[in-house]
Amino acid sequence: MTDYKDTLNLPDTPFPMRGDLAKREPQMVAKWQTQQRYQKIRAARQGKPKFILHDGPPYANGDIHIGHAVNKILKDIIVKSKTLAGYDAPYVPGWDCHGLPIELQVEKKYGKAIPPAQFRELCRAYAKEQIERQKKDFIRLGVLGDWEHPYLTMDFRTEADIMRALGSIYERGYLYQGRKPVNWCLDCQSALAEAEVEYEDKTSPAIDVGFEVKDKGALAKAFGVSLPGDAKVYAVIWTTTPWTLPANQAVSVHPEHEYRLVKTGKGYLLLVAELMESCLQRYQLSGETVGHCKGAALELLALQHPFHERTVPVICGEHVTLEAGTGLVHTAPAHGLDDYFIGQKYDLPTDNPVGDDGKFISTTPPAGGTPLAGVFVWKANDIVIEALQASGHLLHLEKMQHSYPHCWRHKTPIIFRSTPQWFIGMEQKSPPAPLLQSGEFEAAALIAERRHSANTPPLQKGGWGDLSLRDLANRAVEHTEFFPAWGRARLEAMIKNRPDWCVSRQRNWGVPMPFFVHKETMQLHPRTVELLEQVAQRVEQGGIEAWFDLNSVDLLGEEAAHYRKLSDTLDVWFDSGVTHASVLQRRAELNSGSDNYLADMYLEGSDQHRGWFQSSLLTGCAINGCAPFKALLTHGFVVDGSGHKMSKSKGNVIAPQKVFDTLGADILRLWAALTDYSGELTISDEILKRVVESYRRIRNTLRFLLANISDFDPQQHTLPVEQWLEIDRYALAMAEQLQGEVIQDYARYEFHLIAQKLQTFCSEDLGGFYLDILKDRLYTAGENSAARRSAQNALYHITHSLVRMMAPILSFTAEEAWEVLEGRDDGSIFIGEWHGLPGAQLDGAALAAWLKIGAWRAKVNKQLEEARTAGLIGSALAAEVDVYAAGNDYEVLARLGDDLRFVFITSRATVHRVATEAEQHIDVAVSLHDKCERCWHYREDVGSDAGHPTICGRCVSNLYGSGEQRRYA
Repeated sequence: MTDYKDTLNLPDTPFPMRGDLAKREPQMVAKWQTQQRYQKIRAARQGKPKFILHDGPPYANGDIHIGHAVNKILKDIIVKSKTLAGYDAPYVPGWDCHGLPIELQVEKKYGKAIPPAQFRELCRAYAKEQIERQKKDFIRLGVLGDWEHPYLTMDFRTEADIMRALGSIYERGYLYQGRKPVNWCLDCQSALAEAEVEYEDKTSPAIDVGFEVKDKGALAKAFGVSLPGDAKVYAVIWTTTPWTLPANQAVSVHPEHEYRLVKTGKGYLLLVAELMESCLQRYQLSGETVGHCKGAALELLALQHPFHERTVPVICGEHVTLEAGTGLVHTAPAHGLDDYFIGQKYDLPTDNPVGDDGKFISTTPPAGGTPLAGVFVWKANDIVIEALQASGHLLHLEKMQHSYPHCWRHKTPIIFRSTPQWFIGMEQKSPPAPLLQSGEFEAAALIAERRHSANTPPLQKGGWGDLSLRDLANRAVEHTEFFPAWGRARLEAMIKNRPDWCVSRQRNWGVPMPFFVHKETMQLHPRTVELLEQVAQRVEQGGIEAWFDLNSVDLLGEEAAHYRKLSDTLDVWFDSGVTHASVLQRRAELNSGSDNYLADMYLEGSDQHRGWFQSSLLTGCAINGCAPFKALLTHGFVVDGSGHKMSKSKGNVIAPQKVFDTLGADILRLWAALTDYSGELTISDEILKRVVESYRRIRNTLRFLLANISDFDPQQHTLPVEQWLEIDRYALAMAEQLQGEVIQDYARYEFHLIAQKLQTFCSEDLGGFYLDILKDRLYTAGENSAARRSAQNALYHITHSLVRMMAPILSFTAEEAWEVLEGRDDGSIFIGEWHGLPGAQLDGAALAAWLKIGAWRAKVNKQLEEARTAGLIGSALAAEVDVYAAGNDYEVLARLGDDLRFVFITSRATVHRVATEAEQHIDVAVSLHDKCERCWHYREDVGSDAGHPTICGRCVSNLYGSGEQRRYA
């Protein structure tokens, strides 16, 4: 007896059903590194147009978290999709290596009593160790890049180039030294950049304080009233920082607001009209208005400081608002930017009574007899309040919860404190005198010209026209593409409101500001540019220690006695912000040719609008007059399944290491792609389970495809498309449409759409329709028959298209499938480009017909399922179907003839014409014929060939005759 199973063309592939990703992926990573896959891909793209995605450097401290994983996966998807699109897309990863977090870790391990040189050596060693830990995990995610040659901000040459970038900004006139209030962390004992400040709720004492008016005659004149000689008159301020009152130098009013002089049981109070009633209620006082005037009439009115022996003036400022308080603002130029700016206008002192450690300095006068010297600012609140209560100047006290700036690292409240610092000025303009060397200007001008359209102000030699740095940044934002689009408005708002950038820090582990300052005049050495380059050359050889070890005499000679070597270091945001100069400009593979060293894209989390995006934008504009990027892509933060921020204390952290060690990196990559990165990215164990199911559907589809083309040789078995069965051409058309959409989606960075479309294509278009129909023909038709080869031709192209479309996302799985397709393990799918699909040669009518056939198939399947549930049939092949259709539906179905049964996967399918759509229906009956042992169809001709009594006539023909003929399915 013949075993007909042996006569079937059963699928066969070494591509396993189970991915076993957690075990198999590390082996693949090791192989890729041994074979230098990245280098091979780069070699294959030499001479192609460049696409430069510049890596924003993560901080070299601690294991990577899920946010790092998302960031690197998105970058990898872009680089790989651009590679498949034919670009030379190098990826050079980087790390941010200087700064406070590393210092804190070293201090924690070794203590603070370490010589500075040894401390910096330990910081460098710690950063190197952290980089290796993070690098291992990034590589494990399947991220391709030049991991053997990353850029590090602590590389000697990079440190030197960071100094050179500072020198360029100084040359262009944007750097200045000033004493200005800056964000000051009391734990770091250093200034903080805007990006290092976050806002949290804080409970503070909110107080209303009366400043007694000294010149009552001037006051009476302003209000047009007469006052009793013994009258007490108070200008009332409101503040939540009582500790800043020792630094008060004035009281500000708005020149256009109306102010009232109110007679109360506690004397005459000066309040703004709009807030008068709420203030009196707060003080539990009734009052009578005796006069009113504009704030401008009160300018320079003399007031007595509430507990110090000095007179302070009333001044006018536009910053005074009516949102809260009294309409009169306590003004301490040492402790607030608004106060500082209005103080500059009135030439107020900026004396700062608070030291680096947050304690009042020794010369601070007492408050009401209680010493303030040596007292911490937060404790000083109580002393100030007690002094005000004792003197009768305190009108009201309450506790108030409000949003307050905190140090991003220590999570502790910070203060504004005036200190001598170095700033990049947002309103500064490049000086008219040409500071740029000939050739250097032309290069910078060329970059800017390429970035800006003809209708923008032209670049002029000796500066950037009449544009401030803020103007240049705004213009650069206009010419930047944003993904998603709302990023533009966010960055514009931040540029509009940001203060000058304080770039100096009082830290040990950082790139020094290599300046020599005159001990008396405080001016920089006149040869600063020349000296900076000499220092940079030394740093290039020996790192930042070359500056710290430098004897000033070596460079200044006899002048050294008159100059002080600056000990400040640079803000780490400056380090990373100038990587367009220290990395893109330096590395040949990152030079994009026609656009000099502009990157095509910067990609980071949404917090980087105030961080790396902004520091890069400002330094790029200061040095070159334009942004260093053409496009910015922003992704959201990762949250748990309930939308909550992840934290160890909540126990809701999902570590990427756990995911790729248990489920595999491709699962994490698919999750990242499926999630719309423009908002928050939600992750949980339940979500990952669903991603695993999605992956299985894709993998099973891919396995089916590979298994059914294992004996297909395109050199021998290729058929002209016009000879294919129509359903095969329809499947090709579906793949062609999908590939076109996917390529466009990659170009628009819409990865979630790609992942969704690939899922749908695999589970519905292929698995739920085409492949289901195809099985009979693939397994039962003659091995080398036109019917089977037609199917394999379609599957060959669909497989090559699909594996490439999924490759940027499911890189491990795609490379695994590619080895099976190519029959070798030393190549890479990324050496090639998108698959060139042949035209399906189907017109619109044929495509519409197959869509209609698919709809009827869904109706038939529903009827079959009902019959199965009722126990009438087991498999669909046990059924015979009669379809009653009207009009064009009848024509479409009847055209398929006997092939229709293969579409419905039933043993018989007959179409009957009815007059109207209302009469359309489907009848399902149980076949009364015998079952073919080979194809399992129930046919009346089973046993018609006495030599083969258990199989149908079609199978007899396929095995021993000329083979069946099909045209459609």
